[in-house]
Amino acid sequence: MSREKVTIATLLAKREKGEPITMVTGYDYPTARLQEAAGIDIILVGDSIAMTLFGLDSTLPMTMDVMIPHVQAVRRAAPAAYLVGDMPYMSYQVSIPEAIRNAGRYMAECGTDCIKLEGGINVAPTIKALVDATIPVMGHIGLTPQSVAQLGGFKSQGRDAGSALGVIRDARAVEEAGACMILVEAVPPEITRIITGRAKIPIISIGAGPHCDGQLLIVHDMLGWYDRFTPKFVKKYCDLSLVIKQAFEEYVSDVRSGAFPAPEHCYRIKDEDLQKVLAELDRQGL
Repeated sequence: MSREKVTIATLLAKREKGEPITMVTGYDYPTARLQEAAGIDIILVGDSIAMTLFGLDSTLPMTMDVMIPHVQAVRRAAPAAYLVGDMPYMSYQVSIPEAIRNAGRYMAECGTDCIKLEGGINVAPTIKALVDATIPVMGHIGLTPQSVAQLGGFKSQGRDAGSALGVIRDARAVEEAGACMILVEAVPPEITRIITGRAKIPIISIGAGPHCDGQLLIVHDMLGWYDRFTPKFVKKYCDLSLVIKQAFEEYVSDVRSGAFPAPEHCYRIKDEDLQKVLAELDRQGL
């Protein structure tokens, strides 16, 4: 059954009513179909695809040309969800015109509702330029994976006074630049509470505690589908890796034993037609 399109007005209304916003990542058509059916508010096609689908060690190698087909597939699967396209590394840092051009591709080619980029005070001018170009922006502060080399690894942020004040200032700068939402990653809940209390736009947490307007999880983390590592903040809702592995093992066993394919998995030809085929082969000496 179809549902009403989720818009920024929908999300702002949820914030005003105190209704939590649900957000997950999605990268493909079949997964996004299920997310749409479950009523997920926001689907982020994240550059985390570099790690979850392509097996890379970080998000840095991801490009716009790789991202675009995945965003298009998710849009086809989930027309009602609020769709966010993640700006990959170096798609917006080089220049503002290039940022607008790349973000515009998401809007024009994929039908996204919004784009997401990482950074705080340092990217505020870029956010303002994008918003001025009629492109809605979701900010991303705290732990910013594209800055992993600069941060010295995937480390939580805002855990001392100086760092916490920096995250709060980043949130203010991003909102003042015109962002319609902010994602806060791997920050203590007390700091997220301060950010949410001062903001007038939805604040979404990924590993930043419950004191916000919504939650995000990486789909492969929450489904137990990515086993290289699991962040502290992840709750696993099932273990797909185990289920899928068992299915593959059963398939291997069935093929090797001859249990698959069974007669019910095969198409039939009428006996009289088979006899005609054999007779014709004999006639032609084949």
